[in-house]
Amino acid sequence: MQIAELNALDRDGFVNALGWVFENSPWVAARAWACRPFSNVENLYSAMTAEVEKASEAEQLALLRSHPDLGTRARIGIASAAEQAGAGLDSLTEAEFEQLHRLNSMYKTRFGFPFLFAVKGSRNIDILRSLEQRIGHSRDVEYREALRQVYRIAEFRLRDTIVD
Repeated sequence: MQIAELNALDRDGFVNALGWVFENSPWVAARAWACRPFSNVENLYSAMTAEVEKASEAEQLALLRSHPDLGTRARIGIASAAEQAGAGLDSLTEAEFEQLHRLNSMYKTRFGFPFLFAVKGSRNIDILRSLEQRIGHSRDVEYREALRQVYRIAEFRLRDTIVD
């Protein structure tokens, strides 16, 4: 979609076009719509991330919690499934899957939200190493890192969807 086409959409059309970018959180697109017109993808991305930053902690937590566990074999969204497959998470060995599942569970128990990692361009070993490292962070550090990862995921999705 061209940025000019996006700018011309009404609020509902805009949310229908971009509501999925921040996983199951169309409120981000709904709030960013008021910032139109966007001159480019960077401007759009900045507006959307600013809306998340202005959101309450409860809204931010809901956004973090809306993301699926990495490597899950449960039903997940099309975008998440494609991103995880691209990183090789759909072809883990049974031992790797069990390790990822165990670490994901420990992480979620410790922090109250799933481990988030923008997997595009990464390999499954990179993801496992990051999970092992980040599980030792403080909650405040990891909360900011989780949001940073959500922003990276959204940026990848926007750049794959919108043309300046």
